[in-house]
Amino acid sequence: MSVAFAPTSSVLAELSGIVTNANIFTGDALLPLATDVYRQGVLPIAVVRPQSVEQLQAIAKIAAAHSLPISVRGGGASYTDGYIARDAGQLLIDMGALDRIVAIDEVNGHVTVEAGVTWATLRDALAAKDLRTPFWGPFSGLAATVGGSMSQNTISHGSGAYGISADSALSFDIVTADGALLRTGTAAAGAMPFIRHFGPDLTGLFTGDCGTLGIKARITLPVLSRKPAHHPISFAFPDFLSLHESMRRIALERIEDTHFALDAALSQGQIARQDRAGASIDMALSIVKSSPSLIAGIKQVVHAGLSARKVIGSSAYMTHYIVEGFDDAEVKARLHRLRQLVAGLGREIPATVAAVVRGMPFAPLFNTLGPAGERWVPLHGILPHSAVPGFDKAFQAFLADRTADMRRLGVWTGGMYATVNSGGFLYEIAIYWPDEITAYHRANVPADYLANLPVYPANAEARDYVHTLKSDMTDLFVAHGATNFQLGRAYPYAQRLSPEPLALVRAIKDALDPDGRLTPGGLGL
Repeated sequence: MSVAFAPTSSVLAELSGIVTNANIFTGDALLPLATDVYRQGVLPIAVVRPQSVEQLQAIAKIAAAHSLPISVRGGGASYTDGYIARDAGQLLIDMGALDRIVAIDEVNGHVTVEAGVTWATLRDALAAKDLRTPFWGPFSGLAATVGGSMSQNTISHGSGAYGISADSALSFDIVTADGALLRTGTAAAGAMPFIRHFGPDLTGLFTGDCGTLGIKARITLPVLSRKPAHHPISFAFPDFLSLHESMRRIALERIEDTHFALDAALSQGQIARQDRAGASIDMALSIVKSSPSLIAGIKQVVHAGLSARKVIGSSAYMTHYIVEGFDDAEVKARLHRLRQLVAGLGREIPATVAAVVRGMPFAPLFNTLGPAGERWVPLHGILPHSAVPGFDKAFQAFLADRTADMRRLGVWTGGMYATVNSGGFLYEIAIYWPDEITAYHRANVPADYLANLPVYPANAEARDYVHTLKSDMTDLFVAHGATNFQLGRAYPYAQRLSPEPLALVRAIKDALDPDGRLTPGGLGL
């Protein structure tokens, strides 16, 4: 669709009648907001930050009146072009000031938050009442927002027991392209948003939509009582196939709350980051505070200091689990079952990494750079378990064919893995390369951490190589039948759908956003 864009001054004048000038960003102030973890896109005409749902609706109406395309930014931790513009003339809405916890309803078992609330903020508020959500955030939860995770789909904390972020959504308040407010779940009938399913699953329709169907304004999630007992456990494996088989077995039984797995490259990189950040004391304190008892915490700290580097240096692959229970007896039973499932495949190791993650569940944003300050971008695919061995073999051959160029350019990779419910396996590849940092890193990575990193000059050759490498890896995932979370504008979606479901998706898009102004190009639409 061809649209005639309104003069910027006219749009800005109307926006300033809705929000204060302090919440409208133009010029140089656009750079850190219009750059994601991976790269900078075309700068929008402005970034506007609403402070209420009513302001958000008014902004959407102004954009509709001027035929302005809109993209939406949550916590800014995207790396799939989720909110950066590819074409000029767009308006970027930053949701960071929609950060209120609207209601914690203990009687009816749910919590309602505005879309800009971070997972860390929500966790702290619920913990004060000894509550939690089933899924309770990605590792980037210091910055990642509830709205962003619902739009992109993600896994991490709570996924072992309760699935991905979308599985913990009851209801959404959606601002549509024309500024109207649409409610899902039981709220669609004017009731409180206490159950997701009332007829067709309208809540599910907006999960993983990357903002192409509407703008999430409020989200309602279920709450659960926190379990008082927990314990971390970790295992090492000599090869990838043993790691995968152990994770497949464990996923069938849903006996752990949170898990992740790393190859040696990422494990060693994590230790290097922590050393550079001077985080050892903070991590020790976090282990003690999160342990079931002071004595148990001190024991874990001693193990951490004595064994972490030795174990990581000698382990090709590692899995890390956090097990929860009503009491120590239940936790011990679950740990025993985990050991049974891993028997013959791997060996138990000190649970240093898992203990740190339990104590510091949300990582500082220095993880958006490599351990030596390299640029970083991850990509992933979710495969059925039967396809995982074949993909891994093909991927290792893929890397072998490119070894010389990668070494010459200083490009390297590491792997992170997780199961998705019982049937899927998330295979994530992190790519690192030496290059100058961006406005995103300068705005989000702690300055004292940046000051201790090497400074790289602009490296267009390596950057272009990584972009091609990333595209080729995506093609490899597709060839093996993988799907993706965090689709944004980076992973193929519409191109892969069969004609009938594609026609349905397009019809829904046309009904909700007939002019195609919401997140243009998102999902390949």
